[in-house]
Amino acid sequence: MRFDKLNNELKAFRDYVIKQARTNLTKLKKNSSKGLYDSLKGTIEGGKDDLSLIFEMEFYGQFQDLGVDGKRVKHGAPFSFKDKMPPPSALDKWIVNKGIAPRDKQGRFMTRKQTQFMIARGIFLKGIKPSLFFTKPFEDGVKRAGKDFQRALQQDVAIYMDETIKNSNSKR
Repeated sequence: MRFDKLNNELKAFRDYVIKQARTNLTKLKKNSSKGLYDSLKGTIEGGKDDLSLIFEMEFYGQFQDLGVDGKRVKHGAPFSFKDKMPPPSALDKWIVNKGIAPRDKQGRFMTRKQTQFMIARGIFLKGIKPSLFFTKPFEDGVKRAGKDFQRALQQDVAIYMDETIKNSNSKR
């Protein structure tokens, strides 16, 4: 059975979710390196009898979307910092991209390592607040497309049934 109509609806759903998620990343100022933005993809896979839509993004996207509970501040996130701080060196490019250059009490610029440690410790203690940059568009897309999916599947089944009946009548 071919799912042409349903496939088209899945493509529209995928495109909507990715476009809105990218817009959210930009609006929320979570797009400094464009790595997460560029990594958002949706692939439709399927064979003769099934279709699947698989969304992909950089690994850290799930932490940006759903948040991370800190040691002191809880966001109700499925992830949490318990014993270990994020590695300060992992923040290096982000600090440069954001142009973060804090000063100490004497007005001198802090070293990059000091800045990395300070931010990593803040993340460890306070966590990462959920942004739902992906979750909200996905849920909105499901609400919008639910009936469209149903209608498309019904049309595909009707086309399949018509073709099956025509083929069986032509064999007689």
